[in-house]
Amino acid sequence: MNEKEMKDFSAKLMQESKTACFTTIDKNGYPHTRAVFNLRNKEQFPELVKIFDAHKEDLLIYISTNTSSSKVAHIQSNTAVSLCISDPENFRGLTLGGAIEIVTDKNIKSALWLDWWDRYYPKGKEDEDYTILKLIPKTVEVWYKGKFKFQFT
Repeated sequence: MNEKEMKDFSAKLMQESKTACFTTIDKNGYPHTRAVFNLRNKEQFPELVKIFDAHKEDLLIYISTNTSSSKVAHIQSNTAVSLCISDPENFRGLTLGGAIEIVTDKNIKSALWLDWWDRYYPKGKEDEDYTILKLIPKTVEVWYKGKFKFQFT
């Protein structure tokens, strides 16, 4: 599998998988993993498909979270993260790694906002507790018919 095939496979899996686990590093240097929405899943989040269509090459990921969450606290002291997206039934998956950033651009936050998120952020997209995280991975490890690894430069 060459790099283009791996990117294509990764983008397709990201569109199909409902399973995403996000890992940050806590203040003691230990990994902390939790489930997050896979906003690239076209079935669960059809409203967001167009946002990610332009990012098949760089595999951009956005994660919604609460500003008050441990995720944000961890990222403020260590931006190194990983995100695992998988299809366990078919033993396919990928792990994306890199430095994540907290999005401050209101246009991006507004474009990603979904009305039903008001259950998490009662004041809507202007809620101070509504945060978006952005990861453009530097490393991608792919599991499919063997193990493949590549790095973005």
